[in-house]
Amino acid sequence: MASGFKTAEPLEYHRSFLKENCRPDGRELGEFRTTTLNIGSISTADGSALVKIGNTTVMCGIKAELANPAVEAPSKGYIVPNVDLPPLCSSRFRPGPPGEQAQAASQFIADVIESSEVIQTEDLCIVKGKLCWVLYCDIMCLDYDGNVLDACLIALLAALRNARLPEVTFSKDSDIPEVNLENRRGLNIHKHPVGASFALFEESIMIVDPTAEEEALSTATVTVVMDEEEHLCALHKPGGTSLSGEKLQDCINRTMTRHKEVHKLLDKVIQSIKTPE
Repeated sequence: MASGFKTAEPLEYHRSFLKENCRPDGRELGEFRTTTLNIGSISTADGSALVKIGNTTVMCGIKAELANPAVEAPSKGYIVPNVDLPPLCSSRFRPGPPGEQAQAASQFIADVIESSEVIQTEDLCIVKGKLCWVLYCDIMCLDYDGNVLDACLIALLAALRNARLPEVTFSKDSDIPEVNLENRRGLNIHKHPVGASFALFEESIMIVDPTAEEEALSTATVTVVMDEEEHLCALHKPGGTSLSGEKLQDCINRTMTRHKEVHKLLDKVIQSIKTPE
């Protein structure tokens, strides 16, 4: 009977749970799904990470390439993020060029990288005006069950912390860079932006970490990104019903709590794979 009700009236089915302050998957309204993290899983990448939030699974691989700095920014390198939502992760996505949601996710990640200064692009410059690093950050969703932005951000952050770039020496005489693949060093991570996503139901009920079904039934979704100094790095709300100042403050407070949990998880995983000197 319950499954028939869910199929015929999905919104009413969800409302019956929300009225009781719980959700169909057994979580409370303010409860995140279990988050797990693996790093260094792609041996061919310079840095990588795999993140799961519930069933939502996202992988990030980082490839570093040498390039010429831009004329207008001779002492800076580049970070180029790309989010891919392929048909294999959900039947909602079609083959072909990136859809609207994938483009919006790529732009969101690019905005967070810039506004949070997770890496200062000056750190990627090797020789001013001549040589710099470009970090291609490819983020692919392997299983889509809602809240993909939070997962993308954790995967990116973990992959950046896992990344090791080879040593490069630049001879002024020959103008040819020499790359030493044996000698590698980590990136200088300045900030740790972490996101928390929320879904609204008729302006009064707010839930965290929505599943794909909850996203589809909600009247609005919002993602808040904070760093460890409690600075707001980004706020992403693609349309939908309005959000009161009180609700927004609640989102910010919950994001700060979420930041502490994710940062702790990141540190724990990175410490666990560090080999003793």
